[in-house]
Amino acid sequence: MVEVTVTPRSSLADQLVQVKVRGLSPNQLITLCASLTDERGDGFQSQTFFRADGAGEVDPGHHAALGGSYTGVWPMGPFWFLQPNTLFRRLVKRDVAGSPFLVRLEVFDGLSMVTKPQEQPLATCEAERWYVGPGVQRVPIREGRVRGALFLPP
Repeated sequence: MVEVTVTPRSSLADQLVQVKVRGLSPNQLITLCASLTDERGDGFQSQTFFRADGAGEVDPGHHAALGGSYTGVWPMGPFWFLQPNTLFRRLVKRDVAGSPFLVRLEVFDGLSMVTKPQEQPLATCEAERWYVGPGVQRVPIREGRVRGALFLPP
């Protein structure tokens, strides 16, 4: 049975996580897709091709991507190379303290830049990417024309 995991599943947006795919056939070609929908409803995704090692595993931190959204060894590649589904959209987090970005990871058999609606992923998981740690207080700053926010640790 194929399994994709993100460790830790819930983390700060600037924290490194480990993505692993297990249970593949040795040397199997797969497409690893990461996707999220921002607060405005705009979609972002990355699609990257990998070849499983002899143990049937893929780890973007140790195995080079063969193509797609990026090539080479990038441990955070599925997250860092997210691109907008609609041109000229930017990934912006407005509600930094209230909710995380939910990034969905899916593994598909073979190499594919376009997934068909009827195509079922081999495995899926979801990762939470928070922008503010637990207990951090956000204080709005307004002084003359200056606008900002002060984040105070617990």
